[in-house]
Amino acid sequence: MKAVKHYCADKWVLLYVKRWLDTGIVQQDGNYVDRVSGTPQGGVISPLLANMFLHVSFDKWMEIHHPRKPFERYADDIVVHCKTERQAIYLLKDISQRLSNCKLSVQQEKTKIVSLRGASEKKCKRSFDFLGFTIEPHWFRTKSGCQLMPRSVISTKSISSVLDKFKRVHKWRKSLAELAKELNPVIRGVINYYCKFWSYHTQDLWRQLNKRLTKWVQWEKGLYKLAAVRWLKKKYAERPNLFAYWKLVYP
Repeated sequence: MKAVKHYCADKWVLLYVKRWLDTGIVQQDGNYVDRVSGTPQGGVISPLLANMFLHVSFDKWMEIHHPRKPFERYADDIVVHCKTERQAIYLLKDISQRLSNCKLSVQQEKTKIVSLRGASEKKCKRSFDFLGFTIEPHWFRTKSGCQLMPRSVISTKSISSVLDKFKRVHKWRKSLAELAKELNPVIRGVINYYCKFWSYHTQDLWRQLNKRLTKWVQWEKGLYKLAAVRWLKKKYAERPNLFAYWKLVYP
């Protein structure tokens, strides 16, 4: 409430926010339980309140106490960059203490120190997932030779999530144009998000979709696999922009 009062002076807003935070929980068995901390799970204003609290308890604290440590925070997922392993160990301990002082805790299972460059004294993880991407070290060729640098690729979990949307494509009884009309919004969304800077890392995803389209042709046209591939290539030659991803990986 102290954070809310800092950003909002309207008494009626403060009144309802306090009531929102104080409201208890009616469980499935009908019993009422008082809530002593946190925001209502699934509440419409909960993300805003949680984000405001983390802005004060973490973002501003980092600016004051660790101004040279860049970080990204999306909701309650945070990545902090350090130059050395020793620095990372110290900072993790300091952040854990800060959050503890604010009645929060670091989730031990997900929190880890990751080494993206060079060697480390302890056996550290070499990659991590953040916002649907996997950040991992990769050798890049530069003017001064090959260097190990971080790169971002679509995560395995994200690939599975996208392919799940195309799970039963081969059983859809629609024309190819109707199929494209239904799939293209999803495909464009994936391309706009994951292929903003480079698209090579999504090629396996589009090959998987091509396989499912080939299977659709086999079911719909009653063709064997090779004939189905030829039929799909013919359609690509006629309308290369029919599916949004065909500009990245053609059939």
